[in-house]
Amino acid sequence: MAFISAGYVADLAAGEVREIFVGERPYAICNFEGSFYAMDGECPHQGGPLGQGRLDGVHLACPYHLWAFDCRSGRCDRDRECRVATYPVRIERGEILIEVP
Repeated sequence: MAFISAGYVADLAAGEVREIFVGERPYAICNFEGSFYAMDGECPHQGGPLGQGRLDGVHLACPYHLWAFDCRSGRCDRDRECRVATYPVRIERGEILIEVP
């Protein structure tokens, strides 16, 4: 896996989420209280764009049907067996880097 740029810390305020693509695969980048998290950008419920959702605390809500996922662990709030993949994040010189397959 390789680390790729997901933007800059200064461009993603606390409480915000951003959608990025690596090729055609979407990812959601979340800023929860100054800590950054990366997760799969497609909701397993019906394929909604998680990176276009709303962050409420640690929970990222899909804009389609409001299924919410903990941005730290990927766990769904409605079904404990349901989760989305999460990915390592590191910050270098103000840049958000995520490790993706």
